[in-house]
This record gives sequence, structure tokens and C-alpha cells, in this order.
Amino acid sequence: MATKAQSRMTPLKLFSYGFVALWLIIAAFPFFWTFWGSFKVQADFLSKADWMNALTGANTIEQTGSAFTGAGYHGAWVLEDFWYNFKNTGIVVFFTVLISLTFGTLGGYALARSGFRYAFWILMAALVFRAMPHMTLVSGYLLWFFEWNVWGILPTTIIVLVAINQPFTLWMLHSFFKNIPKDMDESAMVDGCTRFQAFRHVIVPVMWPGVITTGLFSFLLAYNDFTVAVMLLSEENETIIPAINSFMGTTQIEGKVMYAVAAVVSATAPLFVLILFFQRQIVSGLTAGAVKG
Repeated sequence: MATKAQSRMTPLKLFSYGFVALWLIIAAFPFFWTFWGSFKVQADFLSKADWMNALTGANTIEQTGSAFTGAGYHGAWVLEDFWYNFKNTGIVVFFTVLISLTFGTLGGYALARSGFRYAFWILMAALVFRAMPHMTLVSGYLLWFFEWNVWGILPTTIIVLVAINQPFTLWMLHSFFKNIPKDMDESAMVDGCTRFQAFRHVIVPVMWPGVITTGLFSFLLAYNDFTVAVMLLSEENETIIPAINSFMGTTQIEGKVMYAVAAVVSATAPLFVLILFFQRQIVSGLTAGAVKG
């Protein structure tokens, strides 16, 4: 009986595996194509005569003597100082995630353990604020930023990104804390811990995967942000996304589109490394609803 049931499931499994494999190929193809093309010259990667040139590298061989070249990466990182934009992004991301998680963890725990109805309305207000377009939020403060002479610098962008990201971290961490029984807090306090000690030594270690997951989403918000960065940062303080946009908007005339292609690959690579490194914590955090008992 078991053998017959398994044989009946085989076509469905094959279809499922085939569908997933096809979806992965379609989803991953743009990145791998861009990665491959970043080692070609513009005449191959954007060839109108024959798209096979992007595979064979005919013009790349003619111009450089090799089928692959790192000229795009050299141009982006060395000639266009893309490393400086990467440094700016690192500063913005680090402090945005640090501040968002600090206040989000404390606030989420307080709201999850609060027995008052105002906790619900605070979360509702945070949700409304999070749903507002970023441009609407930023444009309302631009005049003040100019008057206070704080436009164009990284700290202002960090503060705005934290303000935009905080409602999300509150909601997400609040849900994680709600899944942790209050008995754990009470048991720790019976054993002599203060409320903060119980939070620090008992609750946070249990829901650490939730902090990692929330931190990852905060990272992605700050890392991939375009609207806030382009409105609040001067050209010398640009982060990577506005910088790539500048490449695409200005270097086409100069025939240096490959700088932008190399910059896109350089900006995407850290995301793959981050996901691979924290994949277990992310899965644990997304399934944290099972932490009851």
C-alpha cells in the first residue's frame, strides 16, 4: 500500500521539483547574466548585432586580448571611487540597524508585556506611519534640514531611516515577544532578577533568531534605499544605490556603462553572503511562532 501511494505521488513531486527549478533559473538568470557581462566590454554586453557576443566575448578579445576583463570593476572602484560610496553605505546601514534594533527590542518587549490598551493604539499609529510613502515623510522636513544646515550629511539620513524603519521593527519584534510565555519573565523575577535582567538574560537569548531576522530586514531597508538617500545626501556623501544611478545617468555618454554593471554586481554580492551566513537564524526567526511552552 505504501509503495502504491508513493508511486502515485511521484508525478506530483516531479512537477513540484521541476516548477521550483524553473522558477529558480528564471529568478537567478538576471543576476548571473549581469555577473557574466560585467567581465565584458560594452560592445559585447550591449551588442545589438549579435547577443552571442556577450557569451563569446568577441569584442572583449579584440580589445583586451582575453575573453574576460576587469576594466569595469577597475573603473567603478578606482576611477569613480565607488569604494567611498560603499563606505558611506556601511556607516548608514550599521547605525540604522543598531539604533532600530535597540529601540525596537526595548519597545517591542514593553508593548508585548503591557496590559494596557494604549499598546494597541501605539502599534496602529506605527502601522499608519510605516504605510506612508517615504517621499511624503522626507519632503515635509526638507526645509528644516536646510535651515538647520544638516542636509547632505550621513547622520540626517540615518535618523530619517531609523524613523521610517522603527514602526516595522516594533511590529515584528512585538510579535516575537508575544510568542514567548510571560511565565519565563515571572520565573526569572521570582529567582531574584529585575525586570531588565529577566529581559536581558532570559528573554533576549530565547528570541535571538527574531532579532537577527528583524535586523536583516532593517539592513535591507537601509542598504537598498534610494528615495531617502537621493533626497537627503549630497553628491560627495552618496550611498551605493544613488551612485549606481549616477553611473547609469551620466556615464552612458562616455561609453562607461560597464562601470555601472560592475557596481551592480558589487552591491548585490554582499546580500548573497549575508543570506548564506544567517540562513539558519532567518529560518528560525520566521518560524518563531513555534516557541510556545
